[in-house]
Amino acid sequence: MTPRRVSPAEAVAEAVRVVRRAGTVFIGVDGRAGAGKSTLAHLIAAAVPAAVVVHVDDFAGPHVPEWDWPRLQREVADPLLANRPARYRRWEWNRDEPAEWHDVPPGIPVVIEGVSATRTELEIPWALRIWVDAPRAVRLQRAVERDGAEMLPHWLDVWMPSEEAYIARERPDERADLVVNGTEPLSAGGATLPG
Repeated sequence: MTPRRVSPAEAVAEAVRVVRRAGTVFIGVDGRAGAGKSTLAHLIAAAVPAAVVVHVDDFAGPHVPEWDWPRLQREVADPLLANRPARYRRWEWNRDEPAEWHDVPPGIPVVIEGVSATRTELEIPWALRIWVDAPRAVRLQRAVERDGAEMLPHWLDVWMPSEEAYIARERPDERADLVVNGTEPLSAGGATLPG
């Protein structure tokens, strides 16, 4: 099935539609770094009562290749799929140590966002998978604005090659239900999705 290309507002509306089913509902927001995934995930959570956003960056660290998806599976997905509360600690990148705890109750919408959020190794029954895309130049500009110019070598030498390998391996943009342009305005006169 070919993904539908939609506006950010249409993606939010579709997320609202799919969470009408009972139980824990998982929405994945995937894409390259700086495409606008976090902003779209928070827009969805704002439109969906009781929704929680889980960032894959909370499972990443300077010594973890990509991110610790087995820990997300074990601490978030597995408990929720068993109708139990989930609990995980955000990993603090700069100190390379665990930070505060986050609790996620079962039976609510859970938006998981980040680079490779919908990777095939995760055993999650996605109700909706969204791919957010933006041109490389836009993503790099957002990266420098967010993380500082000193992180640019890490972006160019580590993160971007890693995400390109993931895309080549799994084609998440083709597996998605929806594709959103991360540079498209949120509404007729609105702002574009930032990184």
